[in-house]
Amino acid sequence: MQDPWFDAVPDRRGTWSEKWDLARPDELPLWVADMDFRAAEPILSALRARLDHGVLGYPHVPASLLTAVAEHQRVAHDWAVDPAWIVPLPGLVCGLHVVAQAVGEAGSGVLTTTPIYPPFLTTPVACGRRTQHLALDPEQQWIIDPAALTAAVDADTRALWLCQPHNPTGRIFTATELQAVAELAEARDLIVVSDEIWADLVLDRRAQHRPFAHTCPSAAYRTITLTSPSKAWNIPGLGCAFAIISDPELRSRVVQAKGRAIPDVNILGLIAAEAAYSSGGEWLRRCRDYLRANRDHLAHRLHGGPQIRWQPGAATYLAWLDVRQCGMVDPARAVRRAGLFLSDGAYFGAPGWLRLNFGCSRTTLDQAIDRLLGALTP
Repeated sequence: MQDPWFDAVPDRRGTWSEKWDLARPDELPLWVADMDFRAAEPILSALRARLDHGVLGYPHVPASLLTAVAEHQRVAHDWAVDPAWIVPLPGLVCGLHVVAQAVGEAGSGVLTTTPIYPPFLTTPVACGRRTQHLALDPEQQWIIDPAALTAAVDADTRALWLCQPHNPTGRIFTATELQAVAELAEARDLIVVSDEIWADLVLDRRAQHRPFAHTCPSAAYRTITLTSPSKAWNIPGLGCAFAIISDPELRSRVVQAKGRAIPDVNILGLIAAEAAYSSGGEWLRRCRDYLRANRDHLAHRLHGGPQIRWQPGAATYLAWLDVRQCGMVDPARAVRRAGLFLSDGAYFGAPGWLRLNFGCSRTTLDQAIDRLLGALTP
């Protein structure tokens, strides 16, 4: 699929880009999870207008932004959210630190599925909690097995962290799986932290994201939903996220944990978020179309190649590649020698896997695939 906006990506080298400037000049970086596409014009226009105004003082969070967040959840995900439930945060990973402090006590357990993106594994420990793992089986399509989930909970478990849609596999958990999580949380009095930052990047046309808090009435009052426009509209550098918490007591604990040590969202982040939710729908539709075509192109090119196994995900712009059969001790280093910078699965709790970000132009993707196949072909 061709689209001038997404085919003609700007050169990001020398722009303080973590993704590009931490790579060698001869490398293609498809690792960190941001896209190479310019943000939607309504977002850029809103930012230009504020910069033209020229004053960038301390902001407050306008009611119009909270209303836009709630309206987006209603329209996109059929979830009725009261704007009063929304707690702004200066980034989703920052939000993980806040909720880790708000839930449980020192030494208590935080259960999460693996593989999982690294902050899920490191943040609980940094906050004095204990990370517990439930390994999802690729041979079982990464499903959450209710019996295994129950067995993974112990007397000290206080929270269960979900990432859905799932990073790195791109899987959307089914209603049955989410119901099983909700029932266990109710039975064991667990708080569920549901990271739904990828909810607006569902690529399969027949698939649908299900907000965990909307699973059943009992889930609503024990869930902290974390969301942000940063992934879907490619504005992560502006640092704006939201915790949606319907239970007043739980919301109060999160606000208290946030305290004054966590900064408020900056003015440009607030402006970009409102523009994304209010006026970015057409750009997002085109972006999903482009990503869907990239995903399918990647699957076509990998088919019949070296021993790379991949179950294309229904969501995200991430490909979770199983290269264990290639016989390499350090596949991430091997592909870097071939000029391709991918995320090492070891940091996700899964050595022998690689995460590839296909949120790039088709030209860049084809160059990356050539290098990947060259590196892994005996």
